[in-house]
Amino acid sequence: MAILAIDQGTTSTRGLLVENLGVTRIIKSLEHSQFYPESGWVEHDAEELIQNIQMCIDSCDDLEAIGIDNQGESCLAWNGETKKAITPVIVWQDNRTHLTIEKLKSENLQDLVLEKAGLPLVSYFSATKLAWIVKNVPEASRLLSLGKLRLGTSDAFFLDRLAGRFVTDISTASRTSLMNIQTGQWDKDLCDLFGVPIQALPEIVSTTGDFGRIMSKGRLIPVTASIVDQQAALYGHGCRNPGDAKITFGTGAFALVVTGDTPHQSGKQGLLSTVAWQFEGEKPVYALDGGVYSAGSAINWARSLGLFETYDQICRFEKPSAIERDLAFVPALSGLGCPYWDRTAGGVWIGLSLDTRQSDLMQSILEGIVFRAAEVIAAMSEFISIKNEISIDGGVTANPYFCQFLADVLNRRIIAQSLAELTAFGTAKLTAGNNIDQKMRDSLARQYQPETDRRQYLEKFKDAVTRSIEWRS
Repeated sequence: MAILAIDQGTTSTRGLLVENLGVTRIIKSLEHSQFYPESGWVEHDAEELIQNIQMCIDSCDDLEAIGIDNQGESCLAWNGETKKAITPVIVWQDNRTHLTIEKLKSENLQDLVLEKAGLPLVSYFSATKLAWIVKNVPEASRLLSLGKLRLGTSDAFFLDRLAGRFVTDISTASRTSLMNIQTGQWDKDLCDLFGVPIQALPEIVSTTGDFGRIMSKGRLIPVTASIVDQQAALYGHGCRNPGDAKITFGTGAFALVVTGDTPHQSGKQGLLSTVAWQFEGEKPVYALDGGVYSAGSAINWARSLGLFETYDQICRFEKPSAIERDLAFVPALSGLGCPYWDRTAGGVWIGLSLDTRQSDLMQSILEGIVFRAAEVIAAMSEFISIKNEISIDGGVTANPYFCQFLADVLNRRIIAQSLAELTAFGTAKLTAGNNIDQKMRDSLARQYQPETDRRQYLEKFKDAVTRSIEWRS
């Protein structure tokens, strides 16, 4: 069985080829352009993404099935007749609709959105982005009047254009603020509230099933799975039961914990109630999600400033932890996600002195990312019992100091997965109906046991966070 899992992420499109029920290799990896037309705006070229997906598929021979995971909240509009995009992809990081969010909050609509969608009222999700398109793109209004407008997250565009099915899976739909978390269908009240025409949205379907067929090298290849990237990673980590949790440290840090077959509202903790996945013909499995906007991006930013040159320079430090020396960094470089949801927060260093060196700053950055992830896990722990073992992945998890500090702050065993493509691996397992050996993933993992109890420093870090909140408001 040859399976291709396409991980269409924020910075690149990667194709993971799985052969012989477990042997994997990246068959293609293509970066795409990032556009910042105005302050706070982030866009991708929809045609470039389509081209990169097709190139990944065309790099393979004799495929039996394809699975695709997507960016989640990134969305666009296209012509339902020609299947051509009429807007760029508005990326999940985009904050152009923050004034709309403030207006809705002033009308006290937060509770209604939280009750129906299970999500806080923030610009992170797709609803206000799609409404912005309807209001500001003349071609969208024209196509809407003709009944030819199609709106959706990027997955729906990929599937409509390449596979001939105008659908979105339930895990992706749960990230829009337009789906009723209880019914798993588009909610008319939410669509009316945000100003998104419900008739222009795709059909919501399960995560596995028939998503159409994509032409490559004269063959039509079935697409059998479609899912949000972080939920794909959750599945790739082997999380299946309530209390199983993972954290992916990529551009941002995303923690998810499986909660079972019933959605849970958790507005007090600032967590997101989301669909993890749904197998065809079965009930959905739900999860709680907490995101940190800046993780790997903070480290890349520090490198661009010249704080370090090679990654081996920041794997160990001679001094005690930065937080013990009253030096803290709050990685709010794009605002604060869970549990604060404050896009006006600013990044903060506090505790600087004349003897602070570059290595001290880097130590505090690594610790700051850990503390932000720990805040998310603490919020989840108020709601559900998280197991003593947490699985992690992402580029920064190759750093032993980071992993050990995370184990100490969480006071839990940390399983650092060395398989770099867990998101695509999860997509592949869903695509193949689980006929892929999970031992391949487990055999490459590194374990970190708590050595020093650092839980008390989380309160000191929270004090630093209070200095960053609403800085740009």
